Amino acid sequence: MNTQKSKFDRNWKTIRGQSVEWFSLLGEHDLKKIDRAQDKQDKFLTMLQVKYGYTRQQATEEVNKRWAAFYRAKSKVGA
Repeated sequence: MNTQKSKFDRNWKTIRGQSVEWFSLLGEHDLKKIDRAQDKQDKFLTMLQVKYGYTRQQATEEVNKRWAAFYRAKSKVGA
């Protein structure tokens, strides 16, 4: 999990930039709370659970699914 967490933190700026598009219920005030959090991944997943009623597993799967789609689209543009 530490590897995942560090990967999340390394990509936080990109994830943050996409978050409003991916999750319309997240506002700038929510993202600022995550910016200040020591464990950004945990705070982000908790926010998704609260805002969308996801289980922890569902929140994790949604983030992974959207990140993978974003990364694939980004790779195609660069190809």
